[in-house]
Amino acid sequence: MKKMLSKNTFITLICLGVSFGLIQLLISQNIINAYYQVTLALICINIIMAVGLNLVTGFTGQFSLGHAGFMSIGAYTCAIVTTSMPTTTGFLLGTFAGAIMAAIFGILIGIPTLRLRGDYLAIATLGMAEIIRIIFLNMKITGGAAGLNGIPKFTNWPWLWFFTAGTILLVNNFIHSSHGRACISIREDEIAAESMGINTTKYKVMAFAIGAFFAGIGGALYASTFFILKPNMFGFLKSIDILVIVVLGGMGSITGSVIAAILLAVLTTYLQAFTALRMIIYAALLVVVMIFRPQGLMASKELDFTKFFRIKTKDGEKVE
Repeated sequence: MKKMLSKNTFITLICLGVSFGLIQLLISQNIINAYYQVTLALICINIIMAVGLNLVTGFTGQFSLGHAGFMSIGAYTCAIVTTSMPTTTGFLLGTFAGAIMAAIFGILIGIPTLRLRGDYLAIATLGMAEIIRIIFLNMKITGGAAGLNGIPKFTNWPWLWFFTAGTILLVNNFIHSSHGRACISIREDEIAAESMGINTTKYKVMAFAIGAFFAGIGGALYASTFFILKPNMFGFLKSIDILVIVVLGGMGSITGSVIAAILLAVLTTYLQAFTALRMIIYAALLVVVMIFRPQGLMASKELDFTKFFRIKTKDGEKVE
């Protein structure tokens, strides 16, 4: 099993490397112009956000509606740092400072709220996100309702790829660790997991903090991409957008989150020409998918790249 996982991880790295080189080539040839680069940035940010939320909702089974709150913490922290230190070093410091601040808030909020379950947890996390938004709305350092303008732009394809690939690999490795298996056992049966000696509160808070950490990274990249931040950008609908990606891709599937983030971003881009019908078409497609594929595009499965590198012998056996 360990050999299979290590080889699959290695092949995943190769695929990520090929994707980096291919897209970098398309950008250098201006095939992917400035307009499509914005879509590319949104895809990467949504992948980071969705993979982090999937760890909480899909793998640990905790229904959270407060992911936009952690995103806003990362965004405002990075914006404040990069505005005062407009260099690449400042951007990196701001990004990781935003992620760490989001993780700290994730721990502080997770300890009391993750003792709740189901709808009560969803309501509590939704209230938490609204509290964070109202705080930013009334702080002078964040610009209040007017928000922050003129945020230095440092995001480009190499940085977006680096943070997106890092998120996928780190979350994937966590899931296949003993901690990740403990989180999955909580999703399957929390009472049985607790009876086997698993500290369910500890692992739920751990998953919540890791998800918040990556939400902070997503928020930092968002701030550095779009120059401006306002508290209303991180309302209830933003959390729903990320949750839709997770549900559409498949609860408990990292591959599903990646595919769904790409599909929805591309769909939104090509529906820009139909302003009046865009949200209707978008919603209708989601309803159709949920009716005919309620478990999501990938369900809880992942793409196993090692299958493409196995050769059948004459006896029908597969060798690598």
